[in-house]
Amino acid sequence: MISTALARQRLMRTLLPALSLVLILLPIFYAQPRAMSYFGLNLMLGLAVPIALATIAQMCIITVNDLDLSLGSYVSLIACIAATWLHDNPPLGIAAILGCIAIYALLGALIHLRNLPAIVVTLGMSFVWSGLAILLLPTPGGTAPAMLRSLMTLKPPLLPFPIIASAVIAVGMHFLLMRSSFGVVLRGVGGNARAVGRAGWSLLAAKSAMYALGGTFGAFAGLALIGLTTSADANIALRYTLLSVAGVILGGGEFVGGRVSPIGAVLGALTLTLAGSALTFFKISPDWQVGAQGAILILVLALRALINRRES
Repeated sequence: MISTALARQRLMRTLLPALSLVLILLPIFYAQPRAMSYFGLNLMLGLAVPIALATIAQMCIITVNDLDLSLGSYVSLIACIAATWLHDNPPLGIAAILGCIAIYALLGALIHLRNLPAIVVTLGMSFVWSGLAILLLPTPGGTAPAMLRSLMTLKPPLLPFPIIASAVIAVGMHFLLMRSSFGVVLRGVGGNARAVGRAGWSLLAAKSAMYALGGTFGAFAGLALIGLTTSADANIALRYTLLSVAGVILGGGEFVGGRVSPIGAVLGALTLTLAGSALTFFKISPDWQVGAQGAILILVLALRALINRRES
């Protein structure tokens, strides 16, 4: 009897991100039934893909018990690179993006070798990324590469592109991080680093790999964003830092122990994206969007705390 109740509570905790998404969608569909259409969903989820990619990037860093405060500045820099160098000189743009990912991997190695607080290192890097973005694009402008514009404006026949892309991101990362032996080692760095080291795995390589993976998804977020906006500026994605953290936590992730959920993180990102749309349908000022996202996060955390208390 006790085991059945415990299993039910764990299932509830697992389903909480999906439940949060449904509770956001229901009022929207009630207020505006046309939102259930292909066009309505595509419009509401327009920015879901870059936010989902940024959330997965942050999740990679949180998996190893760190926190990246530079992600928004990094995504902005990638968007600026895409709108300038990648458009005008593709080889130079690709080289610059790969160089940024390599810097992310080096940051992971530096943090591990010197035992530095990631929150301080990444905060410092946020100023570096922002400075580089301003040097590259002092004023808003640039042009998105045609390939990115075409990709982000795809119109598949059955489901809107943001839904398909989000599903691919969530499922692909789930199999990589949760179902593969490689993913078990990477999550073990956050869960039990000593055990991973005693098993013969390099903690330095694992942490660098997770930072490189985070940098890769952050780069994808910048490319997806510029494909939607068609131009860039140095501050275009600064909010993504807090949005990505909120998405990971909303999706069931925790700051310690390597406990994350790629599918939950993407669902959390979709929930936060839809929060702004819900306000529009109820004729509430967009200025309340950040407050609504925070209220959703607090409510979900309160429900999770209640579930955890009942488990214990």
